[in-house]
Amino acid sequence: MIKSQDSGVSGVRINGEVPLSEMFGYIGSLRTMTSGRGQFSMEFLHYSPCPRNVAEEVIKETKEREEAKKKK
Repeated sequence: MIKSQDSGVSGVRINGEVPLSEMFGYIGSLRTMTSGRGQFSMEFLHYSPCPRNVAEEVIKETKEREEAKKKK
């Protein structure tokens, strides 16, 4: 979610909140979109409950791994 956007002489600064899982690979996309000039930083803000579909997928994958271990 974008919280603010400020224009300056050297570019635009965008402040927002994003789940950590969505940030993997972002630097490559940012550099592609900005011809290598874009930069970003991030800091922890807070924990949030994960969406139900994500929780269900994690639980399913964990159960599958546990079952695979039992079969070995």
